[in-house]
This record gives sequence, structure tokens and C-alpha cells, in this order.
Amino acid sequence: MPKFKSDFLRTLSERGFIQQTSDDQGLDELFSRETVTGYIGFDPTAPSLHVGGLMQIMMLHWMQKTGHKPIALMGGGTGMVGDPSFKDEARKLMTPETIAGNIAGIRQVFANYLSFGEGKTDALMVNNADWLLDLNYISFLRDVGRHFSVNRMLSFDSVRTRLDREQSLSFLEFNYMILQAYDFVELSKRYGCRLQMGGSDQWGNIVNGIDLGHRMGTPQLYALTSPLLTTASGAKMGKSVDGAVWLNPELLGAYDFWQFWRNTEDADVGRFLKLYTTLPMDEVARLEALGGAEINEAKKVLATEVTAMLHGREAAEEAAETARKTFEEGALAGSLPAVGIPRGQLEAGIGVLSLFVTAGLAASNGEARRHVKGGAMRINDEPVSDERVVVSTQHLTGDGVIKLSLGKKKHMLVRPE
Repeated sequence: MPKFKSDFLRTLSERGFIQQTSDDQGLDELFSRETVTGYIGFDPTAPSLHVGGLMQIMMLHWMQKTGHKPIALMGGGTGMVGDPSFKDEARKLMTPETIAGNIAGIRQVFANYLSFGEGKTDALMVNNADWLLDLNYISFLRDVGRHFSVNRMLSFDSVRTRLDREQSLSFLEFNYMILQAYDFVELSKRYGCRLQMGGSDQWGNIVNGIDLGHRMGTPQLYALTSPLLTTASGAKMGKSVDGAVWLNPELLGAYDFWQFWRNTEDADVGRFLKLYTTLPMDEVARLEALGGAEINEAKKVLATEVTAMLHGREAAEEAAETARKTFEEGALAGSLPAVGIPRGQLEAGIGVLSLFVTAGLAASNGEARRHVKGGAMRINDEPVSDERVVVSTQHLTGDGVIKLSLGKKKHMLVRPE
């Protein structure tokens, strides 16, 4: 990796964000001499982004922190098509109402990482529906479509992978790369945007935008991609055994978010501290060097710092304290996740298997039964050895709750309603 002189590229390089750029020297010189506007696009495929998108958000964060202007582009227009890149089949088409709702949910997250406003380095949130939905089809074909070679488009990995597997690629999806390229040109014209960033799977789409810009008379445009991230064990970032790790607090609370990062594999701690926190690099190096049981302290720092950026420092420290009391003292912490059960139902008694399923700690009675046999289930910290146990109001603690535990790291409070 080259030595960069601009603060932005040097920061991204030393923290592990850069997979490749379209022109290392040209981009470095651009960032060294002027305030640069750059963007990353986010298609609204769900009402929240998940942890898999956090790396891109942090790139925008560092762009602003080093004195430049980030744009978070919402794909209100491209979301109606769906990015086919490396997908085995077409995405389900969303209605305009669903897309608008998803964008509203995603918008909440960015305010935790970027400062928005009208200033020179204030972030912008832009929706490509503003220019894509009103395009005249024939004019677009003549002005933009003529610059694209179908032969070249078929050569891109994102397209060829689908075709090599003999899976259908609709004409609708085939247009996605043209629309994304046009976004880059439009952002250049409207906002002076010079850089598009994204994951390395977006390289072909981004380069298309650079080429289109050249043909349509924009200033020189640039590309920067980040590596596609997996955990040390090969798992895809953004997923856990319980499903997606959402960034919106109504879909995943601060405690569960903290726990996700606390459970980071040992080999990933240093890398995640660089990518997902703003801790100084010397502090990252100190934490990364911890070995043995001390690595757990580094994991707690990681969890608290990442959670503080998204949920706020107070919520992060409360989550850390809840975990400490739960795991180190065995105490019943009031801020553990909770599920409400009708009091009448609890008074009548609920089978332990059904209760763990209701609480979301098991997917089925069969899975819960296997956990009983494996000695993994506890009620109020007491092991469950009989799958026929009936849980009732008699199990309520002095705090008026029942604590369910699966293994050492999953806990849920049951509250009568």
C-alpha cells in the first residue's frame, strides 16, 4: 500500500479500509490540495442498514473528520430496480411506499456518524429518485446509453457470474449499472462530487461511472473500494446466529448490539478496533497486543466504543455494566432484554420449552429440547434438567421477573403483563 500524504487516504490506509483506488497518486493529490466531495450509495432494501454497511458509513465519517464533504446517497430510484451484483436471483421488487419507509428508517442511523448542514464540509443526504424517476427514456438512451458497450457490460464479474450459472438476468437488472454510473455523473454536476466509494464488489459499477463522466465532460472522477469483510472464521459480516445485526435501535437494542461486538473472535479484535472505532492507532496497537484472558478487556473496549457511536455513550456504558453484573456477579440486571407474557398465562403455567421459544432463545421446541439435554438452559441461574418443567408465577424473583439463560451469553427477562 502506498504512503499517502493526505490525511483522509492516510487514515483509511492505516486503518485497513482501502482495497484499491482508480489512481492512488491523483486521488492523494486531490485530497491534499482541496476540499473533496465524495459519496457512497445505499439501496433501501430493508428498514435499516445492518453491521455489514457500517464499514461504508465509517468511511464517510473519516472523510468528514479529515475536512472533506461526504454524501450519503439513498437509492430511491435504483432501489426500484435492485442491484444484481453477485446475486443468484433478482431481488423482489419493492413498492414506492416500501422504499420511502425504508429510507426513513435508514436516515436515522447517519446522524450518529455524520454532521449534516449547509457548511463546506457538512454532510448531505441525497435521493437519486430526484433525477432518475423523471428521466425521459429515449433521451436517456441517446445521451447516456450510447456510451455503454453491451459486450463490455457482459464481461463484468457481477453479470458473468449470474450468466455462468445459467440464471436469468432481467433487462431491468441489466440497467442497474447504467443508472449507478449516471448517479456519479449527476452528483458531479450537482455537487462537484469527485469520488465514489463502496465495497470491492462495486468496482465495476464505479469504474463505469468514471468512464461515463469522462465521455460526458465531467472533471476527472475517482474510485475507492474497501475489502469485503468476513470474520476470522469466514462468516459474513453483519450476520449473527440470531439473524441480521441491525443498526436501528428499534430493531436491535444497545445491549444486544454491545454483546455482538463483545463476542468478536480473538483474531478480529485489532482489525475491528481500526475499522469501527475512532480510537487513536497507538491505543488500538496496545489493545491488539493483549493476549490470553486480557483480550477480553480489549473486546469490552471494542463493544463499548462501537456501541457509543451508534447508541450514545450512556447507553453503551449501561450495556457494559449490565453485562458485567450478569456475567461477573451473576446479578439480575434490569436492562437485559425482556419479553412480556400475559399474567394469566403465566399463572396457569407454561412449559419450559415453549417459554424459551416465546422468548426467542430457541427456534422450536425441538431445539429447546436439545438445549435441555446439553445442559445449556437455566431459569433464574438454575440449570434446567427436565424438559417437562412448567414455569409459572412461582418462579418470579423479588424483582418481579423470571431470568431465562441459554449458555453463558444469551439472557432474557420474562415480565408478567
